[in-house]
Amino acid sequence: MGGPLPLGDPAPADGRFPTGFPVDPAVPFSAYLHVPFCRVRCGYCDFNTYTATELRGARQDQYADTLIREIELARGVLDEVGGVRPMDTVFFGGGTPTLLPAGDLARMLQAATDAFGIRDGAEVTVEANPDTVTPQVVQTLLEAGVTRMSIGMQSAVPHVLAALDRTHDPENVTTAVRFAREAGLDVSVDLIYGAPGESLADWERSLDVALELEPDHISAYALIIEDGTKLARQIRRGEVPAPDDDLQADMYELADRRLADAGFDWYEVSNWARTPTGSATHQSRHNFAYWRGFDWWGFGPGAHSHVAGLRWWNVKHPAAYAQRLSLGESPAAGRERPDEQARTLERVLLRSRLAEGLPVEDIAETHRDRVAELISDGLVDAASALRDRRVRLTLRGRLLADAVVRTLTE
Repeated sequence: MGGPLPLGDPAPADGRFPTGFPVDPAVPFSAYLHVPFCRVRCGYCDFNTYTATELRGARQDQYADTLIREIELARGVLDEVGGVRPMDTVFFGGGTPTLLPAGDLARMLQAATDAFGIRDGAEVTVEANPDTVTPQVVQTLLEAGVTRMSIGMQSAVPHVLAALDRTHDPENVTTAVRFAREAGLDVSVDLIYGAPGESLADWERSLDVALELEPDHISAYALIIEDGTKLARQIRRGEVPAPDDDLQADMYELADRRLADAGFDWYEVSNWARTPTGSATHQSRHNFAYWRGFDWWGFGPGAHSHVAGLRWWNVKHPAAYAQRLSLGESPAAGRERPDEQARTLERVLLRSRLAEGLPVEDIAETHRDRVAELISDGLVDAASALRDRRVRLTLRGRLLADAVVRTLTE
């Protein structure tokens, strides 16, 4: 069920923005649609998700209608400040969106399109557990306007999947990718490395299998132990070992090397994409909305939103979320407008992770001389900093990205 919500100011029941709120309709707009349901909670997961026994009055079969009410509310709020504009990207995340009938996902997407419009060539992604992907599901999503499927593979090694509490059949990853491919969807596969008991050879096996699938995009995330998760409790009790930082670094270097050899370019520390000829790209355009600080509305329990510097977050439990919307109220639990110092920290934190680099002008003036220190330490590419005025991480810098951020902000 995830960690606690942030502290912030109370959000008004009608969801309205502050008086005189400045919204720039030229800024790209995206929608995130959260589906908080899972059959089983993975031991490492800290997302706002719920199994059937945890719903306490919320109903999956009514969820699409509930979320559509928030879409309708959002249309009214944005319309009042001149902020309605077509969506550039849409992302169904979770949880497991494909636990809902594909027709429900299609209705949610149609409601968002009716409310805001959607640009020609928009990217529309659905996250999927491989056990839930069938030709019928893919066809329904394709006809609804979905363009991309992100499949949760995590690992190809059974004992690693068991350590992560992943219950999907590894063979279904292959069939899920094939079904999506045959329908013409872009395909991404998600991997996690550094699980308890995972060796470098295990990780290489997972990379081999992922590359054999010939996806368009691969995400590879180091396992992070979040407080309150089952895995954190197991480590605290000494039942399983904590992740080994040195081994995870070796795993990252192996992934970067193998993916580059297979024609994948890194464009964010944990993301690689094939770059075909021409102008098309398989990078996740939706994630760039977050990394570049564009506007997005997050729909669903626990979802976070950002429009023109205003941030807010919804109540977490699906039952509380449904109750507020049934009363015609906003599900927002709180909101804030970060000050300049907080915005600078966020820009450095997010944009320094991108291959395109962080503009030096985005660093506080008092900290810009520290770029030279990072170059000297081999963490930042010297030519990019001097010629392009951009902080671009070296491979060593990617391994120590958090240290780079601290140097540029503290």
